[in-house]
Amino acid sequence: MSSVTSAGAGTLLRQGSFIFFLLSRSLSRLSSLVGIVAMGWQIYDLTSSAFALGMIGLVGFLPTAVLVFVAGHTVDRYDRKRIMQACQLAQALTTFFLAWGAFAGWLTVIHIFIATLVLGTTAAFESPATAALLPLITPQGSLQRATALSTGAAQLATITGPALGGFAYALSPGLPYAIMVLFWLSATLFTGAIRMTHPPDEPKDSATPGDLFAGVRFIRENPSILGTISLDLFAVLFGGVTALLPIYARDILMTGPLGLGILRAAPAVGALAMTSMLARHTIRRHVGLRMFQAVIVFGVATIIFALSYWMWLSVLALALLGAADNVSVVIRFSLVQLQTPNEMRGRVGAVNFLFINASNQLGQFESGVTAALLGTVPAAVLGGIATVAVALLWMKLFPTLRDVNRLE
Repeated sequence: MSSVTSAGAGTLLRQGSFIFFLLSRSLSRLSSLVGIVAMGWQIYDLTSSAFALGMIGLVGFLPTAVLVFVAGHTVDRYDRKRIMQACQLAQALTTFFLAWGAFAGWLTVIHIFIATLVLGTTAAFESPATAALLPLITPQGSLQRATALSTGAAQLATITGPALGGFAYALSPGLPYAIMVLFWLSATLFTGAIRMTHPPDEPKDSATPGDLFAGVRFIRENPSILGTISLDLFAVLFGGVTALLPIYARDILMTGPLGLGILRAAPAVGALAMTSMLARHTIRRHVGLRMFQAVIVFGVATIIFALSYWMWLSVLALALLGAADNVSVVIRFSLVQLQTPNEMRGRVGAVNFLFINASNQLGQFESGVTAALLGTVPAAVLGGIATVAVALLWMKLFPTLRDVNRLE
């Protein structure tokens, strides 16, 4: 079994289009994370305002909320590869503007907010296009393994991107933006080199290309997909402890900025380790149940982290949390893509992207409010318990999702 699954991963990694896809997605993700650090630091340098710092996240999220239906419709109607290229080129031009302003010394807070709005707009189109393109470049029967490898590449970018952005900004405020220009231009070239492994599926539903809301209707009428997307929304909403990590690092674990960096990297390291396993040994049976189990482990790991006063245990809990989340992500993405007709993947992917962004943003807000009301440790424990409760409740509410046996 091991030799077969290893051969499957090796076949994917020898496929040119999949390699180009991985490079394009990784460089785009890496560039975004470099930008988050650089723009955050520069906004705070220019304003010394926590409110302005928080507004960066809101401005970046708004285009996703406003354009979700338009973006999904566009991705389903036009060439997804060209949409990705157009977005990446627009991102490169936007960061060139930031680099020019930073090096010349005329960059202002307003300029950064405008650039953030443009980058958020392009991300609203690029993300569903990327998700919908992956099944078209993956050989039949390999989507789960391809998803694991793609997720692992994104996790590697999550580990290295913030560090690269901080180091580059320390050398020069304009350097991170110059790096982002290079990354996004390279991503544009790699996207152009992608070739389809198999043609798109024939239309399988009655939704017309002009129906902007077909994605919502399709999700509502498919319990497995509705359960999958909503489970992720509420699990991350209640179980996210990322917003509380600075408090844990300074006041509970008694560590400094280096310790905070280790804590932030731990979930990505755990996810990357799990990616390596899933790329070699795919989940072949009881995938619906395995996803629920992964969410429960995510909640339990959150509780362990919340109660820990030892750095080593906290790091292990976060790594376990990241590994469990990776299992959930791989199954969820594969399940949604395989149960969605090709002509609907853009609209469904756009709604899914909105849910993911909303859960991350609202999850940070929920963690901050409950920590302010109840205290940091009780808030984190409550979040973990709520995640486990949601998983158990969803198993009852969505039995068809629980009973999904195979992905491929």
